[in-house]
Amino acid sequence: MTLSELDIIHRIRETFPGGQALTDDCGRIPEPPPGQQLLVTTDLMEEGQHFRLAWHPPALLGRKLLMVNLSDLDASGAAPMGFTLTLALGKDLEPAWLEAFLDGLGNAAAAAGIPVIGGDTVGRGEGLGLGLTAFGAAARWLRRDAMAAGDRLFVDQPLGASLRGLRKLQAGARWDPAAPDPDLQAHLDPSPNLGLGLRLARIPEVHACIDISDGLSRDLRMLALASGLSVVLDPLDPDSLQGGEDYARCFSSSLSQAELQDILGIPLTPVGLAVNQAEAPLLHYDGGGLRSFPDRGFDHFAR
Repeated sequence: MTLSELDIIHRIRETFPGGQALTDDCGRIPEPPPGQQLLVTTDLMEEGQHFRLAWHPPALLGRKLLMVNLSDLDASGAAPMGFTLTLALGKDLEPAWLEAFLDGLGNAAAAAGIPVIGGDTVGRGEGLGLGLTAFGAAARWLRRDAMAAGDRLFVDQPLGASLRGLRKLQAGARWDPAAPDPDLQAHLDPSPNLGLGLRLARIPEVHACIDISDGLSRDLRMLALASGLSVVLDPLDPDSLQGGEDYARCFSSSLSQAELQDILGIPLTPVGLAVNQAEAPLLHYDGGGLRSFPDRGFDHFAR
């Protein structure tokens, strides 16, 4: 690693939207429009835990770092307004890798129309840590604790592609931009349906929303626990239940699937039904009755 901190800051200032304003230790948090709330989300991605340099092209990793945060904002009903970036860089990191990563992140930020407003860089002995905090404004905050008994739960895109992509990478497959594999692309370069969350927030009968990042069985459990309810799963394939990093909108509503599809103009997949709190937050039909369904989501602390 031969780039200095000043070199990195200079590149960010020259290539990121809003970069020219990075002249101080502090940055100005954007003010939401009148009548809207300022929301914030943070994600940390660690080499070896969330990605591997041998698998992940740097430009795609830069884009993914931004997308996972924008997905959180969108699922909350917020439009992005700015972000901060924190980099912990190992001594063995190649400067060309870092430059390609910053190009990918900067291009994604420009495409999303979101400026950088601050951040920090630090060196470390080895490995790579990436942190991004994004700010957004919401006229109506779609929270996880507002699901109502009787709500149906839907997702806006098929689940499980990212998990299939991870398995392919583990088996030796690698990204080829000349012949992109859709499963690898889902894992390495996710494209959440940004803007859908704002549309959902404008529908009063949509009550709660979350993005699928840790797997459907984990994220439905979070919705149920936050709302003091239980969710009965629809019959789904194992990859849909286990797979994480799909970044789909998963939301609850008292409207029917047909009514929602007519409003939104996109296909939806039903995944469950919210019911009064039962013996477990997540339930499924097993033989003749309801049984607890285990948490099969991604565990950030698993070894």
